[in-house]
Amino acid sequence: MKKISVLIPCYNEEENVEPISQAVIQTLEQDLPQYDYELVFIDNDSRDNTRPILRRLCRENPRIKAIFNARNFGQFNSPYYGMLQVTGDCVIEMVADFQDPVDMIPKYVKAWEEGYKIVIGIKTSSKENKIMYALRSLYYKTIKKLSDVEQIEHFTGSGLYDRDFIEVLRKLDDPTPFLRGIVAELGYKRKEIPYEQPKRRAGKTHNNFYRLYDAAMLSITSYTKVGLRLATFIGGVSAVLSIIVAFVYLVMKLIWWYRFPAGMAPMLIGMLFLGSVQIFFIGMVGEYVLSINQRVMKRPLVVEEERLNFEENKENDEI
Repeated sequence: MKKISVLIPCYNEEENVEPISQAVIQTLEQDLPQYDYELVFIDNDSRDNTRPILRRLCRENPRIKAIFNARNFGQFNSPYYGMLQVTGDCVIEMVADFQDPVDMIPKYVKAWEEGYKIVIGIKTSSKENKIMYALRSLYYKTIKKLSDVEQIEHFTGSGLYDRDFIEVLRKLDDPTPFLRGIVAELGYKRKEIPYEQPKRRAGKTHNNFYRLYDAAMLSITSYTKVGLRLATFIGGVSAVLSIIVAFVYLVMKLIWWYRFPAGMAPMLIGMLFLGSVQIFFIGMVGEYVLSINQRVMKRPLVVEEERLNFEENKENDEI
């Protein structure tokens, strides 16, 4: 009997973890009774009642498992680490707030049985804030044009991944993994299933501006050269323009020595412009350096504090 693992990362989701567990289990038992299953929660150091609720769920149902992180390791590391801990023949990743519809599970499994090792959900529309959805669309289109690897538009990470692909992830040994880019770059032939993203069932989103910026910069520094190339091109163009302007000013001053006051305004404007360009690209280069630094340091993806209902406690809980 094949085994399906459902992985649900969570952070401060006390209102959602029990309803999502009930919905997932009901779907698996009613629509996919021919499969064994496990439901794995990986908690990213929640500060509300998420962990007590998960403890109770694990006591009541041995098929529900939980991993508690020692601290918050970010929105990318925690799910990636959880995917490496499951024991099923495939893993289905979905969020706890019901924005990844539970009825997608049978569709994922059907495509998996057709031979696809990767089956992902693609948002064709969303009931979230329209402005935010439009900004996301703009981001996806921009990164798709700039990236050296064909990126997947409106792919959040939700989908089914075969055990063979999980082994590929395990061998990467990347301390700052970006699953969306990895699927596009290294993944097997995949099937994309469209869906409309519903609103959160309860609670508040944790995706503030800083988190969204962090995700954007991770994708840019991991899969594009545009920042460094722009610095080179704009620096070269600015240098040429500066030489031309300086030469024109020199000629005009020599011809109209007493009638042409050079003035300070052009110099100040030019200095401010070049200074702002330099600061911007120093920051951009810094993002690349930060990305390199995080990879070179080889810190663990996650450090576990506790795990529940796993048959064997790992001697080393760091990967």
